[in-house]
Amino acid sequence: MKAFKKLTAVLLALTMIFCCAFVASAEDEEKSGSEPFRIYCTVNGDPQTRRGFSWYTAENVPSLVEITDEEGEPVNAEIAYDDVFEWNGYYCHHALVSSLEPGSVYLYTVGDESTRSAAGTFSTDDGDQKTDFIVVADVQASTEENFEKGAATVNAALATMDSAEFIVSLGDFTNDSDNEEWDLYDKSFKEINASTTLVPIAGNHDGLGRKNWFRNMFCLDESESVETDDGVNYSFDYGDCHIAVMNTNDMFSMTLAQMKWLKNDMNSTDKDWKIVCMHKSPYTLGKDGKWPDAMYLQKSLTRVLDECGVDLVLSGHDHQYLRTKPLKGNRLNDDGSVYVLCGTAGSKRYEVRSFLAGAYLNTNFINTLVIQKNNYGNYWNGEDWNSTDERNIGGCFNTISVDGGTLTFNSYILSDELLDEDGERLITNTDSFTLTKETGKNEITYTGDNTTSRAEYIAGLVPSFAALAVYTFTDWLPKFLAITPKIIYVYITEDTF
Repeated sequence: MKAFKKLTAVLLALTMIFCCAFVASAEDEEKSGSEPFRIYCTVNGDPQTRRGFSWYTAENVPSLVEITDEEGEPVNAEIAYDDVFEWNGYYCHHALVSSLEPGSVYLYTVGDESTRSAAGTFSTDDGDQKTDFIVVADVQASTEENFEKGAATVNAALATMDSAEFIVSLGDFTNDSDNEEWDLYDKSFKEINASTTLVPIAGNHDGLGRKNWFRNMFCLDESESVETDDGVNYSFDYGDCHIAVMNTNDMFSMTLAQMKWLKNDMNSTDKDWKIVCMHKSPYTLGKDGKWPDAMYLQKSLTRVLDECGVDLVLSGHDHQYLRTKPLKGNRLNDDGSVYVLCGTAGSKRYEVRSFLAGAYLNTNFINTLVIQKNNYGNYWNGEDWNSTDERNIGGCFNTISVDGGTLTFNSYILSDELLDEDGERLITNTDSFTLTKETGKNEITYTGDNTTSRAEYIAGLVPSFAALAVYTFTDWLPKFLAITPKIIYVYITEDTF
């Protein structure tokens, strides 16, 4: 039924596009006038009743969002507009739409009174126990060709799971987070983003050294974010899931304030499934796994995840696919959290840094590993890194389906070159797992104010930095020095560092 409603909405949207009085200028033309671009519909608060909208224009014009139902009839939604502001030569528009009906399909346009965008569509959460969504990471492109490769991966995901209600993007949308790259991202992903709701996560290429780019690009719920200069942390319920989005740009890793927020946030829900999404991964064998910022999460953040009974942790950053067995207290535990490093939807892929094995990651923790090395794909077979499979060469996407007490996760590779029997690019299901649990067991244990004042955040920076420094010099550095000979050997023999 959801798939049928989505198809109907897409057909109506196409009709509106065809009939729209305003015809958008060619994509290759320079941005000018009041034409809206970089249009995103994002989760913002309760997904049953609210959505955030953001877009840019070349001129300073008023903001206007129009919402209709599936039949194209206007609806009485409440719309709150932020003030239009200039950002890097363009003007940024944000709007929060609320009072929507749960389980409904809507069409929307953005712009001003005279210039409207083509129609997009989204569906609100119906509140039942079944939820389907897509997870991708690290398009991180600089050229139109590579953005197109990333878009092809996401289109394959939408074709594989046509019931998906939203897309989680785990950060690093672009490489340099400048106007040129965001315009190329918009050009390649425009139709994808117009067909769904986006759940964006700040990556280091979106936030670190790119102050305010992330929060300006997307209209998100910042009401409980501990800081917003380099990313936004927020959470929402969808169906029977509680999903928290973390900002791992917060002091290069994560401050104590944000970990406190996560603990309170996870303890404020009685949803059966607790899922955490973030950019950097605590468990990795990629090139960034040798540095203390990500590895600090393995010592600090995992304690909070363990305390709160988080079921699934999704991350990106290291451009390879790795799934752990259930872990608790950095040990194997059937009641622990499963960590998934979700590969890359793009074309920049990292091979294993074998010197990390045993030092920063116990290989007994690894359940599945799918990596890309030079011109071939290889996977962890429990013994070595060199078991090859050419089907593993391509963009990675992941699907999650939650239905009551069952969560099903599938990971896929869209082959760069191999074709299936129909002449289409081959899609290979490289990993699949199911989590089950008895529902109705989670209880709300926190009901306080979970906001962080600016003064509280600033006061916490010193102990946060001290905790990271202590870890760096007492835990990370001794391990790094101990494996330095192995690092040198691997660099000479495998040309990886």
